[in-house]
Amino acid sequence: MFQFIRKQIHNHLVERKIRRTRFVTKDGHCNIKFGTAEYHNHFAFLMDFWTTFVEIHWCFVIVLFAAAFTGSWFIFGLLWYSLAKNNGDLEVLQNSAESQRMKCIENINSLTTAFLYSLETQTTIGYGGRALTGHCPGTVALLIIQSLMGAIINCFMCGLILAKISLPKRRAKTVTFSETAVICLWKGNLCLQIRVANLRKTLLIGSHIYGKLLRTTITPEGETIILDQVNIDFLVDAGKDNLFFVCPLTLYHVIDTSSPFSEMAADTLQQQDFELVVFLDGTAESTSLSCQVRTSYLPREIKWGYSFLPVISRTKGGKYRVDLSNFSKTEPAVTPHCAYCFHNEHNKEFILHQHVREGIDNLGFDVIDLQDSVDVTEG
Repeated sequence: MFQFIRKQIHNHLVERKIRRTRFVTKDGHCNIKFGTAEYHNHFAFLMDFWTTFVEIHWCFVIVLFAAAFTGSWFIFGLLWYSLAKNNGDLEVLQNSAESQRMKCIENINSLTTAFLYSLETQTTIGYGGRALTGHCPGTVALLIIQSLMGAIINCFMCGLILAKISLPKRRAKTVTFSETAVICLWKGNLCLQIRVANLRKTLLIGSHIYGKLLRTTITPEGETIILDQVNIDFLVDAGKDNLFFVCPLTLYHVIDTSSPFSEMAADTLQQQDFELVVFLDGTAESTSLSCQVRTSYLPREIKWGYSFLPVISRTKGGKYRVDLSNFSKTEPAVTPHCAYCFHNEHNKEFILHQHVREGIDNLGFDVIDLQDSVDVTEG
């Protein structure tokens, strides 16, 4: 029992360490901190205040929403109270002998009533109990200023909330990648494969997918480069641009002599220190907003000698069905030990022959009786 608990704690600590060392999390967040306190320029964020407000958490937006309106009501309430007090409206109410004196605002006798008048003015409620008399030019000017400021605050807060609701990153939540990547044979080539699925029926227009291999390298001059980026091209049968992203796609990267994976083998892959970051760019069909989906794969999340199970099948009625339960599931496949072994001509012919001879049927497709689905007529 104690050994089991110790093992679980050890695994939890290992997982926490892995999460800390991962540059891009599985859900696309970047694990990075910019500079130190002395180089952290907060003024630059204030200059770009709109982006700052859009990117802050919802709790701060709600606080900002309440503070903006309540603060403006209170500030203008103080101004209304000051005008009424300077004009002697408060003394008029206390001394009936001066009741014939001209007042600027009717029925303001305290700071509370001045705050209520400010709220009624900015929100255009107008209960009718408090109103301007028109005898003081200062009150007319203050009324115009408060109306304009209220309109500006309304426009800003409505735009901010609308911008946060329609952020493209929300659309990215409905695009998912497979939990693991696989390395297997595909159409006569040794390939690294990943899967991506669009969970909505609306398309991502102009989709483009690519990858970056992040690793620490040492230059010939002896300089150590952390997070050195190497381009990784991913393809589908129709190319790599403008994907028809209506059903889950299996993307592959050909491991040739120019690929950084050509230096790895089945028994050395797990000892490598790298991170494969995959990007998917596209434009949401319903909102015309560009979005980017990111994920990453560590060496332990890449399976050498496995292939993905099929997810698309066709029913007897002729409809296509997507089974997402097999989206990240894999099965063993005949795969060479390394890229060098595969590119050896003698081994390549043997492996391809064995792969064709021992091919695995697509278990996700239903068997269709031709007599039930096709009518043959003689001409």
